[in-house]
Amino acid sequence: MKENFFSTIFKKYSEINLVLRIAAGIVLGVLLAVFFPGFKPVKMLGELFIGALKGIAPILVFVLVMTSLANGQVKKDGRFKSIVFLYLFSTFLAACISVVLSFLFPVALTLVSNGEIAASSPANLTEILHNLLVNIVSNPIVALSTGNYLGILFWAILFGLGIKSVATEGTKKFLADIANSSAKVVCKIIDFAPFGIMGLVFGAVSSSGAEIFVEYGKLILLLVSCMLFVYFVSNPLVVFVVTRKNPYPLIWTCLKESGITAFFTRSSAANIPVNMALCEKLGLDKNVYSISIPLGATINMSGAAVTITVMTLAAVHTLGINVSIIMALILGLVASFAACGASGVAGGSLLLIPLACSLFGVSPDIAIQVVGVGFIIGVIQDSLETALNSSSDVIFTAAAEYRKQRKEA
Repeated sequence: MKENFFSTIFKKYSEINLVLRIAAGIVLGVLLAVFFPGFKPVKMLGELFIGALKGIAPILVFVLVMTSLANGQVKKDGRFKSIVFLYLFSTFLAACISVVLSFLFPVALTLVSNGEIAASSPANLTEILHNLLVNIVSNPIVALSTGNYLGILFWAILFGLGIKSVATEGTKKFLADIANSSAKVVCKIIDFAPFGIMGLVFGAVSSSGAEIFVEYGKLILLLVSCMLFVYFVSNPLVVFVVTRKNPYPLIWTCLKESGITAFFTRSSAANIPVNMALCEKLGLDKNVYSISIPLGATINMSGAAVTITVMTLAAVHTLGINVSIIMALILGLVASFAACGASGVAGGSLLLIPLACSLFGVSPDIAIQVVGVGFIIGVIQDSLETALNSSSDVIFTAAAEYRKQRKEA
């Protein structure tokens, strides 16, 4: 009887839109911090949420990257090569744009123990590169247990390529099932995100006051500016170079018929049917878009690259770490690669922030706090990120098709 009661309650809770639940968690966190600032159990909810994310994130990154490489398929058609190139180039370009804007308009965050960790941060490029190389070849078990994301990434690539060359289809399917199971675990954790966010907001407001929302507002403004710049400036520029025609009719069409839907669903996978219908409406080759659109939902991740880059540099600026041009470029590459492995769940790109933060010696404890901030602002960030990611799938699929038509004309 009790089990049925709790199952019914949880089912009804899960049916409520996640955005609404998170918004309610933020409001409750603020109210509790204002009226009951000493009520510690609320703050503990945030600590439990951060702990759960810290526990699952290394496993998720390892499994996703390894499975993606093990199950990767190579397409011979020239149009696929063009589309994949556009997907990857635009993602890297988005990361680079985010680096530039983050340096022009730096944002720092209020995190725990900033002073202690800033003092232990790498002092120069040589030390950073040394730490990077040492961490890469760390024992894979130790890397997973300590949250050494560079080591996790390195071994995931090696295992993925090794499995791809020798494994049977059954083994690859087993790996895919493990990846899907890991994503399901993340989904369950995110189901309880409203309670965790309530605890995080309670802790932030009770210790720093309402001024903390000015800080969050600046971060949201930077993220939104980067994503809008990518969608309305850099993406059209790439399309123009490829097609030699005005890109904005295509840009606006994709925004209206794909971007808006993706904004509210917050899922690139759920937006695939919408994108397929739009490709058909645009008169594109079904043999191409039937593969490129699902592929884009996996590797065309400009919005995720923006999120990972901006949030990582916010952590770096908070700790007072100097970043050279070389390290900025390496960050762009890592953010692009990490974005391509972003989980298909809402907020999946946030779990890859620790991977990028590890480039600068930022500890997993601090990186996960940045992830927590990401979930607080995720109501806006994740919606815009998905809209940019998903609508760009059609943009670049169409651009490759128009390029082929131009060459044949």
